[in-house]
Amino acid sequence: KYPSTNNTTEVIQSTSKTVVTSSLITDYVLLYKDIAMGNMQKYGIPASIILAQGILESGAGRGDLAVTANNHFGIKCHKDWLGESVRHDDDSSQECFRKYKEASESYRDHALFLVGKNRYAVLFTYEKDDYKAWSKGLRACGYATDPNYPDKLISYIERYNLHQYDCQVTGRNYTPINKTASARKSTYDPASDPNISLSSNDPNLYEV
Repeated sequence: KYPSTNNTTEVIQSTSKTVVTSSLITDYVLLYKDIAMGNMQKYGIPASIILAQGILESGAGRGDLAVTANNHFGIKCHKDWLGESVRHDDDSSQECFRKYKEASESYRDHALFLVGKNRYAVLFTYEKDDYKAWSKGLRACGYATDPNYPDKLISYIERYNLHQYDCQVTGRNYTPINKTASARKSTYDPASDPNISLSSNDPNLYEV
């Protein structure tokens, strides 16, 4: 509905480093938005958060884990996992990650993972469509160790207008984000992040 017009390139750093274009990210969103909205209705997780995490954790479906294991959320095996698994280097060498037959199973497991673990219970006290609170809460609850994780999620939600899918579920009116205004308000500056590599050839190429 509100596609990104500039086809810029960026490098998504998750469990693997993946180069994607904005059009690939838009395609990813269109592919999984219905699953995300369904999970929002069923489990109470904002569709925008589901999609932003999917983009970031899977490299918009192009990362190693997404390609080899249909794992779009970087969920590790943990003690309670009885399904198939793959080994992949992450925080430690050759860690155990969950493997799924198809991506939709990964989306469902992501929802069950958040709903089923006590440490994420506080998230479900937030407004269902408060993506900023959810972004910060996921980091605070230990989903990711990256201190910039909330800002990265919020950036994807606002750049790709993912909040519109929350509004489709809640019935509230959606207003596209004013990119200029949101950029001024953001406390996250990619240029000052030591983990981000800015390309001198392309001002839009950066590592997230």
